Amino acid sequence: MTIAANVGPALAREVANATSIGELRHQAEGCTRCDLYRNATQIVFGEGPVKTEIVLVGEQPGDQEDVSGRPFVGPAGRLLDRCLEEAGLDRQRCYVTNAVKHFKFTQRGKRRLHAKPNAGEIKRCAWWLGAEINILQPKLVVTLGASALYALLGPKVKLTPERGHILYPANRPPVLVTIHPSYLLRIRDEADQRRQRRDFVSDLHKAAAYRSQ
Repeated sequence: MTIAANVGPALAREVANATSIGELRHQAEGCTRCDLYRNATQIVFGEGPVKTEIVLVGEQPGDQEDVSGRPFVGPAGRLLDRCLEEAGLDRQRCYVTNAVKHFKFTQRGKRRLHAKPNAGEIKRCAWWLGAEINILQPKLVVTLGASALYALLGPKVKLTPERGHILYPANRPPVLVTIHPSYLLRIRDEADQRRQRRDFVSDLHKAAAYRSQ
């Protein structure tokens, strides 16, 4: 496994000041740091045990997450659960969150279609993500997709060449780079989907192995 060291973190140097996840979540409920709060139903904060070795970071809530107020409960979340189980990771023992806490979407009739958060929105929400990681102090952070990777390590670190690698940013927990499970749902070719899913489970298995070290 290729390992990169001395990766400079891109999380905001200033993050929310809180001593617990509960306090941080309470602060975030009134977040207006970017305009995404205006159209979202509610903020979708991270969830999971406060004493955890692994933090999973996705991009942003989807439609079902926005309605329920919980991360990774839609189709991508259910696929993530199955892949975690195959990799030997119990989701209940992981803390699951997103780089961006409000759902960004484009309205098409009655449907709300996912819209990718921009760099400014990701950077502003790093105020919360950075504080989550500071409080939790996990053994490993798993970035699910390019937006999560950008939030943690900035624009110079790219997903494709670093996928499956564990990176060591300065003064931050190690970061395992992999895809977002929603990517698997968009693959039309069955053979390619099976291969990509197998590789994704393999990436998650590396997280399980790292936790056991």
